[in-house]
Amino acid sequence: MPDAFSHAADALAAFRGDPANLARVATVARAMADSINAGGKVLACGNGGSLCDAMHFCEELTGRFRDDRRPLPAIACIDPGHITCTANDYGYEHVFSRWVRALGRRGDVLVVLSTSGKSPSIVRAVEAGRELGLTTVALLGKGGGELLGRCGHQWIAPGATSDRVQEVHMLVLHAIVEEIERSL
Repeated sequence: MPDAFSHAADALAAFRGDPANLARVATVARAMADSINAGGKVLACGNGGSLCDAMHFCEELTGRFRDDRRPLPAIACIDPGHITCTANDYGYEHVFSRWVRALGRRGDVLVVLSTSGKSPSIVRAVEAGRELGLTTVALLGKGGGELLGRCGHQWIAPGATSDRVQEVHMLVLHAIVEEIERSL
């Protein structure tokens, strides 16, 4: 068990060692706050544990994080009806892109989470978001995969395993919410 904490601390130290990672939190939070203030929203998606992280991020915005403030518009793609219908009728690789096309509007922010950066469903979501004029944000791991450099903003979390990558992702998401609350 001590290895889990040591590996997590190492991943966080490696992430914090790049000042651009920390500066990007403020940049992305500002983009989200600007979108929200202009009547836009945040959309978030991922697969498996990353979907759970996307959902957690959005509830921090619509509910509250630390400060009592107005609810902020954020939606995670977690609707099982949509996911299973789209997967059945079009293929799983389209579940998030069809959702982005249905709900995304120019000026919104799309946040995608992928520990590998290789998931076809996430790659297609980013393509749809870019086509529609959304600001795209990726939290990636393991070198970034196919999504490397395809979003307006990205982080590549260090870590050899998905759990370490996801731990860094969640910390980044919490820091973004904290920064949004500070700026509102």
